[in-house]
Amino acid sequence: MTLRIPRPLVPGDTIAITAPSSGVPEHLHPRLDLAIGHLEARGYRVVQGQCLRTQYKNKSADKKTRADELMAFLRDPQIGAIMPPWGGDLGMELLEHLDFSALRHLEPKWFVGFSDLTTFQFPLTTLAGWATLHGPNLMDLGAKSLDETTAGVWAVVEAPRGSAVVQQSSLAFQTAENQWGTHTDAGFMLTARTQWKTLNTAIAAGHFKGRLLGGCLDILARIAGTRYGNLPRFQTKSAPEGLILYFENVEMGPCELTRALLSLRYQGWFNDLRGILIGRNAGPETDDPAKHSYKDALLSALGDLNIPVLVDVDIGHIPPQMSLVNGALAKVEFSREGGSILQQL
Repeated sequence: MTLRIPRPLVPGDTIAITAPSSGVPEHLHPRLDLAIGHLEARGYRVVQGQCLRTQYKNKSADKKTRADELMAFLRDPQIGAIMPPWGGDLGMELLEHLDFSALRHLEPKWFVGFSDLTTFQFPLTTLAGWATLHGPNLMDLGAKSLDETTAGVWAVVEAPRGSAVVQQSSLAFQTAENQWGTHTDAGFMLTARTQWKTLNTAIAAGHFKGRLLGGCLDILARIAGTRYGNLPRFQTKSAPEGLILYFENVEMGPCELTRALLSLRYQGWFNDLRGILIGRNAGPETDDPAKHSYKDALLSALGDLNIPVLVDVDIGHIPPQMSLVNGALAKVEFSREGGSILQQL
């Protein structure tokens, strides 16, 4: 299967907004409107879906309505990108109602976001051959002023095919909760110093190359072993250069995280990788030295791998995060102070 990079977005293109998982409740509509206004200010036309501004039982609408709207936007040649407001919880309900085989024959378009959106991005890349962008959600783009790392999403989706995009690790990250309900146009509060680490402390610096693939581990661990999450098959068929796997944990505690990682290991996900990038942990952690910890979980499943495993990378639910393209060739450089990722589009 040939992997295809979507064409770059240019002013006048149409961006579709739908919520295939969780919708936006009324008290956050002002933030959503700001984000849409920023898209329009960049010169883009915006189409808002029916599945967007409502939320009931953890989803924007029933699964058929959500699936039909998402497929319509994916098929529409007049749409240049799909930018959901955010992820959610129940995107997995849609998978059996999406025709990835049909999408293999259509021109790809950018699908942008993270969290539960991994549910759609991973099979779009591995089954349909579309490069997809794991990065800021639309609601993250509603800030009056974006930090450099978050704003990097535009450097990717607006880059000409064939170009190289370099992103540097952030200087600092956010530890507090977003305050969008009361501070509608707030950006991220970046107060803690960013430091990429290596799981094997003997590897202090270096670089590696490969094809990027990954997303939210809470999702990947649940679709692995199904046709929607077959990384080993994709690795064999479409990544002769080798794979760089990336992921981040949002909700799993250390023991559940260990089980998820070992499940992937037993399915061959960590075989013959060039390297692994792990985002900052948003799941629960323990301070009790007598209990199994987050680091213990990583060491249990990944500690004996003879490849670089980077931890606390700018990926996922602890912002800001880089914009990583599933399917893109990449070069990762790292040291104790941070690092950079070059992606070939």
